[in-house]
Amino acid sequence: MDVPFLNVREGNARYADELKAAAARVIDSGWYVLGDELDGFEREFAAYCGVRHAVGVGNGLDALSLILRGYKELGALEEGDEVIVPGNTFIASFLAITENRLVAVPVEPDPASFNMDPVCVEAAIGPRTRAIMAVHLYGQLADMPALAALARRYKLLLIEDAAQAHGAMSVGRKAGAFGDAAAFSFFPTKNLGALGDGGAVVTDNALLAKRIAALRNYGSDVKYHHLFQGLNSRLDEMQAALLRVKLRYLDADIAWRRRVAYRYREGILHSHIELPAVAREEQHAWHLFVVRCPYRDALKHHLQAHGIQSQVHYPIPPHRQPAYACLREIHLPLTEQLHDEILSLPMGPTLSDDAADRVIEACRRFECHA
Repeated sequence: MDVPFLNVREGNARYADELKAAAARVIDSGWYVLGDELDGFEREFAAYCGVRHAVGVGNGLDALSLILRGYKELGALEEGDEVIVPGNTFIASFLAITENRLVAVPVEPDPASFNMDPVCVEAAIGPRTRAIMAVHLYGQLADMPALAALARRYKLLLIEDAAQAHGAMSVGRKAGAFGDAAAFSFFPTKNLGALGDGGAVVTDNALLAKRIAALRNYGSDVKYHHLFQGLNSRLDEMQAALLRVKLRYLDADIAWRRRVAYRYREGILHSHIELPAVAREEQHAWHLFVVRCPYRDALKHHLQAHGIQSQVHYPIPPHRQPAYACLREIHLPLTEQLHDEILSLPMGPTLSDDAADRVIEACRRFECHA
């Protein structure tokens, strides 16, 4: 494609010398797991998010799962408890709930932002509800003040799935600093992406952070002393060192993403292409720029014919996946319609103005036939 969806290689090439120096530092240290690089990254990422604690783990799914597991170990959750989750999310949000033997209760999104609708959340609260999992979809913060008010009123945990929202911000607070705990993914395509897999939990709860730090390391707080039946999910020294480099550039990268998004929102004028709604510009980190079109597949093919790559995030909602056949009786019409109509346009910190203009022009020239 002349205009790729995201050029990860080009993005990393900007800091190649620093990344190579960080990698060499780890190689020369002779210490590759649970060392100084991880300690440094955890301190720096916690400070960036505006929280007291960060715990590096193997990936974003483990981050979400370990939050729930940590709360189970602390007695705040037990098997069979319900967690309210958006119906339109990546399947990892559901997997973290069900692998802890909790019950996922999917709800419809707000039709403008595609994020969790507090009205639908409140309607879904029942006697076994113990937590709300707010997903900051595509990089835009969910309505955290409203969700926090519900969590307080009903004495529920509020967990942020911030896998797509590194750097999203509102009223001086960043994603990860609104709920009781938050999970991040550092998959290579994320706004803050490693050169492999990785994730982190952030929280102000020292007891939860300590519990998760033990759980990620075979349930051990001291070598060969195992307090819990844990797992092996540790952000390794190499990825931590590389992430420390990239964290320094995250805000600048997000500023460029916002520049691209602004061009798109000003330039894409088409009666059948609905642009994303934004509550406040500073809220959105623009991990993805997702439009809605009733002729989505035709639009995708049209862009491809003009050398422009696009993607669908996501074609099938979790409750319609074979993995969750147990939820087949649930009907979420707005969620299901969105998954038939959404399309992600090229977005990234190295997307040039010329490339963005090509996307805009191609979208404006799209001809759809009912």
